[in-house]
Amino acid sequence: MKTLIVYYSMGGNTALAAKKAAEALGADTLEIKPDKAYPDKGLRKFLWGGKSAVMAETPALQPCAFHPEDYEQIILGFPVWAANIAPPLRTFVRDNLEALKTKRLAAFACQSGSGGEKALQRLADLLAPAALTAQTVLIDPRDRPGKDNESRLKGFCEQCR
Repeated sequence: MKTLIVYYSMGGNTALAAKKAAEALGADTLEIKPDKAYPDKGLRKFLWGGKSAVMAETPALQPCAFHPEDYEQIILGFPVWAANIAPPLRTFVRDNLEALKTKRLAAFACQSGSGGEKALQRLADLLAPAALTAQTVLIDPRDRPGKDNESRLKGFCEQCR
């Protein structure tokens, strides 16, 4: 099954997870980026990102080559912001919802604290009636590597096969 991993990553945790999943699944990757980058340090990072996530904002994205007709499965990866989907992924889902609903879908979330399960549920609600066939939450896989993350990602990839 041809698979594409679409992800947004600010600090590199989601990018690392996407890369590892792509290697395990033989998948292609597509990184999405907002036109205007979010602050990535200090208090401004949490204030701007958190507000944007809580308000369900959909920032403009840089152009990217997404060809859904080339894939049977789409995996969505994102960092958790304020127990929510990172806004750039929300934009991608909104802009490609009809195409996504025709695919086998899975998702992974990367978090530092908590809220990953809630964020995945919010993503599932956006994609309804399509369902996520696999999902997992990773705890900062780049910043805190460990066997728990490796095990979760391996189990997630097995469900995606």
